[in-house]
Amino acid sequence: MPAPSPLPDVFWQDLAAAPHVTAPYADRVSTRLPDGRWLLQPLRPVADDPSRAVASLISTQASFTVEHALTGFLVGAARALAPEVVVGLPTLGHVFARGAAERLGFPNWVALGYSRKLWYDEALAEPIASSTSPDAGKRLWLDPRVLGRLAGRRVLVVDDVVSTGISAAAALRLLARAGFPAVGVAVAMAQGDRWRERMAGVAVVAGFATPMFRRDTDGWRPVERT
Repeated sequence: MPAPSPLPDVFWQDLAAAPHVTAPYADRVSTRLPDGRWLLQPLRPVADDPSRAVASLISTQASFTVEHALTGFLVGAARALAPEVVVGLPTLGHVFARGAAERLGFPNWVALGYSRKLWYDEALAEPIASSTSPDAGKRLWLDPRVLGRLAGRRVLVVDDVVSTGISAAAALRLLARAGFPAVGVAVAMAQGDRWRERMAGVAVVAGFATPMFRRDTDGWRPVERT
């Protein structure tokens, strides 16, 4: 049998009228959303610096209530970029990309993938890693059969979270090389500030943002942006 989860399955399941917990935090944080409601999120230590942590969002484990609300916040932020087609990053970004494209009134969307199909072109692939799955050798693929959806349109890259910016940067490189430079990146959540240097010069919008957290003697506390 699989080992039990170290944290209960209570995260990303509802939107509360008041915060679930307050600082200093033990293993979870309550995040205030744009509409004034609160989302309970687990804190995850950063791999290369365990003294820091981030608020985690796993879109495929969220309730439909939370998914729909976060999609709405993302779409509200994305409208300023006047997109005409959505390109979704796998795998967790697909949860928000499809809903965002539908709410923006588009007839379809484009899903980037990690697995190669028989008809894929090597020229439409880009090496990729992320802060949560830094697998070596993984590549991002663009299906050549859907290139017509991108031609002549304002392309918006959609993901669940921007954390280090590695995944979003890979998608932007792939689209630019294919001849479809994106107008920007829209995410459900901006996680800390580590992504800002890598995304310099790129329009990045988020449905909501969470800070970095640093361990204190009595728990985790948010780090104020300087």
